[in-house]
Amino acid sequence: MNHPSPSAKSPSKSQLARRAARELTIQALYQSQLQQNEKAISTIEAEFRSQLADDDMPDHENWVKVMAIADLALFHTLLHGVAAACSQLDASLSPLLDRSIDELDPIELAILRLGAYELAERPEVPYRVVINEGVELAKSFGATDGHKYVNGILDKLAARLRSVEVKARGR
Repeated sequence: MNHPSPSAKSPSKSQLARRAARELTIQALYQSQLQQNEKAISTIEAEFRSQLADDDMPDHENWVKVMAIADLALFHTLLHGVAAACSQLDASLSPLLDRSIDELDPIELAILRLGAYELAERPEVPYRVVINEGVELAKSFGATDGHKYVNGILDKLAARLRSVEVKARGR
């Protein structure tokens, strides 16, 4: 996967808002996984929306600052969509994994589920954008080389779910 060169133009305000929505989504999904779904996803979303600022946290981990720039409608759609389709998403990911879903790093699992959801349910988002966003999220929040794993899995999933689009790109 090619990443933009340093000379590439800066992301637009709407691109930043969508990325922030994805960041919030994976953080909320991660929280849901840690609590083993003890709380409803709507309760977790409400907690995110009611957080107070914490100036000691880095900006990309400070939910209040991320929330201020995020596309909140997209956050809601992604969070509830992934939560509702979790078992189907896991079924689409499982054949591509080198281990069971339960053995995946929780952050990487949240990112993979989000990517699988966007590939399956949001055809207006180009597959390359879905993969790139997953990689960038894994670089920010995942394990050291987790982005490589996320890239490989989402690339394989895109070939399955978006074969026409992938072939049209000349791969």
